[in-house]
Amino acid sequence: MSIVHKTSVPLSIVLLVVLAFSSGWYFSAMIAKREESQNPKRVSRLDTIKKRGVVNVVLLNSPSSYYIGVNGAAGFEYDLVNDYAKHLGCDLNITTVHTVKEALEAANDPSIDIISATLTKTPQRRKRYNFGPTYFEVQEQVVCNRALHKTERFPKDIEELANVSVEVGEKTSYEETLKNLIEDGFDINMSVVPDLATEELLERVSKGKVDCTVADSNIFAINLRYFTNLAMAFNISGTEELGWIIPKNADDLKQDMYKWINHLNQSGKMIELKDHYYSYVFLFDYYDKKMFYKRVKTRLPKYKKYFLQAQEKYRIPWTLIAAQSYQESHWNPRAKSFTGVRGLMMLTRKTAKLLGVKNRLDPKQSVMGGVKHLKELLRLLPRKIEGENRLKYALAAYNIGLGHIKDAMILAKKMGLNPYRWSDLKQALPKLSQKKYYKHLKHGYARGSEPVRYVESIYDYKDILEKQFIIDVKEDEAKKEKQKRD
Repeated sequence: MSIVHKTSVPLSIVLLVVLAFSSGWYFSAMIAKREESQNPKRVSRLDTIKKRGVVNVVLLNSPSSYYIGVNGAAGFEYDLVNDYAKHLGCDLNITTVHTVKEALEAANDPSIDIISATLTKTPQRRKRYNFGPTYFEVQEQVVCNRALHKTERFPKDIEELANVSVEVGEKTSYEETLKNLIEDGFDINMSVVPDLATEELLERVSKGKVDCTVADSNIFAINLRYFTNLAMAFNISGTEELGWIIPKNADDLKQDMYKWINHLNQSGKMIELKDHYYSYVFLFDYYDKKMFYKRVKTRLPKYKKYFLQAQEKYRIPWTLIAAQSYQESHWNPRAKSFTGVRGLMMLTRKTAKLLGVKNRLDPKQSVMGGVKHLKELLRLLPRKIEGENRLKYALAAYNIGLGHIKDAMILAKKMGLNPYRWSDLKQALPKLSQKKYYKHLKHGYARGSEPVRYVESIYDYKDILEKQFIIDVKEDEAKKEKQKRD
């Protein structure tokens, strides 16, 4: 049996102890509050953006980055930044710049979260700026006017850059590369231009105003379709990485970007995005593009009204309809193939009858019938095919038949690919011409490479038409403004 002895403590002592603890807590709290005011806790950049609900982005206004097309905002870097904003659950607040120099100057603005301007992670830039993850790899290329071949001045290597004029933009990676080569002892006839973007310098080269410039391989590839007198001379750098500039001390933002871009790569969405903007640039044919530009001026005006009417009725972009028509017939209403298909949209007699087209050689009937057929193919495709993929599948079906497209989807699935994504399907389509594959498929043999080229070419023409449309709008606005002044 234990005995507990109770002792009484004077009340005065208890009060003194409580007071001591209270005073200690009070003074500790005061000290902590003062330290907090002197050293406030840093709010993370990522939390700031999410709380704000808006990502402040600087984008380079160019075909390779960001532009306003006939269907709204577009461009590889725009789509990439927009996807990241959606990942954060935020809206985009875009500030446009027109040169790399302007983009780099924007890095001094503390309110900017991301600068996206096809910026190469050069050694000098890495020292000055905080880059996010790499999203693209390129090579710097010397690009010259193809007419230099006739004068035997077309450069084959760095040493021959002494014999031609070379212009590059100020503060670009190209300026950095050429200056390093000059320091190494190479004689290069270089001029640095402060106010022109790379695309504008490529245009100057194409028009013969300067012999050569330097551009990243992706920028050259896209602009080759617009400036057909360009030719790549040689690579002047190894593989280089592109990345966004983000604020310093934004480690949380950078870590989140790495997680996001890893998911983008693993899900196949990055491949799909690159495929959408760059797959068809390798189809460049000098003669074909020269003829296309010529026919845009001489033939397109005769039939554009029918493409616009089809857009209004079937809700398909007129530029895509026009591009498909060019791919089919070169905008020749009396075109005829050896298989008997005829007209602007090259309809078979059987298809024309089903569509209610009485005269395949009538431009309006041909266009409206062809687009009606395309719309029906869109309706028949599986629902899991979404967005731009859906149009590409329908175009491929227009070319090769819906049955073969469904066969290719089955084959893609067997190959471990995504049957609902064009970038994957076009890997399966060419195998339809190989016996070991087609003998197991319902619709048998097909020239599977043909619809791949067909779709890529249409999107190539569509892209050129959309840029031409933007140029035409700007010229019309300039004329109206001039008329007002006069």
